Amino acid sequence: MPPSGFSQPILDIASALWHKREATEQGGLLSGKDPTAYNPSDPIRLWIIQVGIIILTSQLLSLGLAKIRQPKVIAEVLGGILLGPTAFGRIPGFTEHIFPSQSIPYLSLVANIGLALFLFLVGLEIDAGVISRNARLSMTVAVAGIVVPFGMGAGLSVPLYHHFVDQAVQFTHFMLFAGVAFSITAFPVLCRILTELKLLDTTVGIVVLSAGVGNDIVGWTLLALSVALVNAGSGLTALWILLTCVGWTLFLLLVVKKLVLWVAVQTGSINNGPSKSFMTFVILLMFGSAFFTDVIGVHAIFGAFVTGLIVPRQGNLAIIMTEKLEDVVSIIFLPLYFTISGLSTNLGLLNTGVIWGYTIAICATSYIGKFGGCSIAARIAGFTWRESTTIGSLMSCKGLVELIVLNVGLSAGILDQRVFSMFVLEAMVLTFMTTPAVTILYPPHLRVRVTSTGQNFNNVDGEEARNQPRTPRTRASGSVRSDDTKWKSRFTVVLDKVEHLPAMMSLTQLIHPSPPPPPPPQYSSAHSSISSLRLSARRGVNVDALRLIELSDRVSAVMKGSAAETLVRTDPTLEIYRTFGDINGVDVTTSLAIVAFDDLAVSVVDHARNNLSHLVLLPWLPPTHEQDPHKDPTPDPLALPAHHHSNVNPFDALFKATHGGATSTSVVHSQFVREVFSLCTNIDVALYIDPVARSPGDVFRKSASYHLVCPFFGGPDDRMTLEWVVQLCTSTRISATVIRIRKEDIVEEIREPAEAHTGPPVEKPQGIPIIEHPTLQHTIASPMDTVYAQHNTQIMLQCETADNITWGLYAEGREAEDGMSEVLREALTRVEFLEMGTPKPLHAVIGRVNEITDEMSGKQSRVLVMVGRSRRLAVENHGPELKEIMHSGKSIGREVKKTIGDVGTALVVSGVKAGVVVLQAANSPA
Repeated sequence: MPPSGFSQPILDIASALWHKREATEQGGLLSGKDPTAYNPSDPIRLWIIQVGIIILTSQLLSLGLAKIRQPKVIAEVLGGILLGPTAFGRIPGFTEHIFPSQSIPYLSLVANIGLALFLFLVGLEIDAGVISRNARLSMTVAVAGIVVPFGMGAGLSVPLYHHFVDQAVQFTHFMLFAGVAFSITAFPVLCRILTELKLLDTTVGIVVLSAGVGNDIVGWTLLALSVALVNAGSGLTALWILLTCVGWTLFLLLVVKKLVLWVAVQTGSINNGPSKSFMTFVILLMFGSAFFTDVIGVHAIFGAFVTGLIVPRQGNLAIIMTEKLEDVVSIIFLPLYFTISGLSTNLGLLNTGVIWGYTIAICATSYIGKFGGCSIAARIAGFTWRESTTIGSLMSCKGLVELIVLNVGLSAGILDQRVFSMFVLEAMVLTFMTTPAVTILYPPHLRVRVTSTGQNFNNVDGEEARNQPRTPRTRASGSVRSDDTKWKSRFTVVLDKVEHLPAMMSLTQLIHPSPPPPPPPQYSSAHSSISSLRLSARRGVNVDALRLIELSDRVSAVMKGSAAETLVRTDPTLEIYRTFGDINGVDVTTSLAIVAFDDLAVSVVDHARNNLSHLVLLPWLPPTHEQDPHKDPTPDPLALPAHHHSNVNPFDALFKATHGGATSTSVVHSQFVREVFSLCTNIDVALYIDPVARSPGDVFRKSASYHLVCPFFGGPDDRMTLEWVVQLCTSTRISATVIRIRKEDIVEEIREPAEAHTGPPVEKPQGIPIIEHPTLQHTIASPMDTVYAQHNTQIMLQCETADNITWGLYAEGREAEDGMSEVLREALTRVEFLEMGTPKPLHAVIGRVNEITDEMSGKQSRVLVMVGRSRRLAVENHGPELKEIMHSGKSIGREVKKTIGDVGTALVVSGVKAGVVVLQAANSPA
């Protein structure tokens, strides 16, 4: 029985060391030795050079291919081919110095160890329960995706065998390897593509994922059968090898799997993550299983793969183990393995028209077999032709799994370099085609996603539900009217980190406070009626918590994407927020999105639109202030006078200025916030900012009530802010002060609007009309900034009219006898309306907020300043005054003003002691 690819390098290394006659000189570069010279007694030097070149080549290629959304395996395979005889190998002396034949056993040994670890990770990645949950549809696709291409591969193997294969190789062996290569699907690469294209939560993605699992398991079984037949001297020996392999697999799945679970429970690995002892036990078991399958005549990778299948999935144990191992495997081991493949791939051997004709035939036959078989099976199962062809395209993905099969065939002597190169090119072409083909066949607006109650495939049996038009939410559904049922009731809360929870809990309590206790019996029936109306106004408030996880190029991130249903129930951040909602009686639903950073904002906006949300609540990272270790600790900022805050930059956490041109992570986060503001064209957005580092004994943390301060300058953002403030004041624990600011040369005293009004009574409007401004339809100046063109006189008059109507409804509408509900009238009794004329409106707002904050601290009431972002249709230009305020404080970057607007920037930079909520109104295009 010939040694396999796993044991052969060990024998070669032992032979090289055994036949060494004398000790070689150990001198290094300083003694004049060539560092690239092969030294069997000290191979680490050359090995490090080889690893460095391999990793750099693959990483540089992956940077370019990532721009066209190609998986990293393409870069690794292409890098291996370039380093082989196809490209760099043609440079005189390159192969002799960098990859001499004597060093290949060492490189191959490390590569095969990495391959065993990688197949172990593949086993961890596969969840066999996916097949059982979707067996009806997925098994149909999986069987068709194996039988049809296997048959076509077996048919094409006849002319290939007679033209290119050494006749000493048995035809049945070559036919088996050709059929397996045609029928295999690269499950790890497929998972990555599904995650990147956001298909994991679609009906197509679920079926492909399930079919890919079944295809992978059957494919590895066929590979084990093929290797057993090749390594066996007779058919009876092959039968014994196969039966032994099946027996070992059943022993692992039925007996050892329970032992692994018992060890995991005993070591606390289920609840606390894999312990060192559990990791040691599993790694030893993996290499032991690989050794056993290797010595019986089946490749070592099969034993490592089965070991990954038996690791418990409880407590996300498989995902955490993958996180511990994947970086070393993906950065070092896999590129080494693909380089070994590349050294055996010589595209220069494809030098005749006949050879290229057969190469094209291999690519076409492989794609037609997979694409046609899976597409027809999906269509028979009930999918549309568009969905069926998408399934066929995804199942045609080959990637590194086929390359592993081809390398096994090459090491077994079944394939020569020419046929091996032909199949490698086929694997690359089909993998490269997958992403663009799916993007064209299945665009986002046509995708059918699973429901919140689970994976339903109602669309498979018919298209009635799909063809029903979805009623879009109009701007009116999120606006305040005299009819209280039109107030905001659906909220999307964005959670990125655990640190966001306190801020989001505060806002959630604000939008849905605990219901007041029932009135005592001696209260009048009118009071009871008002209370019931108030509860009715808040009934139906729904909060959807969206947990964002950035998708990296790690396998564990892909596993999280495929296990999103489990993570939604087990994620600690969502669990804490869900528990908070249960305690406070808030209707909380949870969702989870695992997307690339560039798609984070798009994911938030799409999720809010799909859930018909009225308002998106964004968190801001808690500010952190670094202190000089040589200075005395700074006291609590709340105890400092206002002018002391000029030395504290409250934007250090989120909008930290760059130093030396380096971009900080806070600036990157600010770009995410700005992009959400820019993309939310028909949804209101609120950004919570808490610029003060509060102490544990802070009275604001102990507050059970809120006082809102709303500076009203005018414009759509300020009008929406005022409307929401009034809605929030329907709670008895919330009061507000609304100040209308007018920029004037002569300072006027603060006055009550009702007292300032003289003359005959004005008929009160029944509701606030929505005035669509022509300016809002202009082209945006920058995708990241919602700043519009200059306004003409007509636009300014329309804006001022809308401001006066909104202000008149609320500030003076309390005196109206008709046209206002009891709930709204009672809410307005908790709102104080003021007007102020001042030449420096920002300074006036800051001073007034500080006065109210000091006043409310004695009443133990938390203060929040609600301001409009006013980056669109800004009524006033605060630029000169804002520069004056920013000049007196610490220097900050331009990202601050661009993100939260002039008023919000002035409040935070000045160091007000209150939290700030920056709001942007929806802008529904006409």
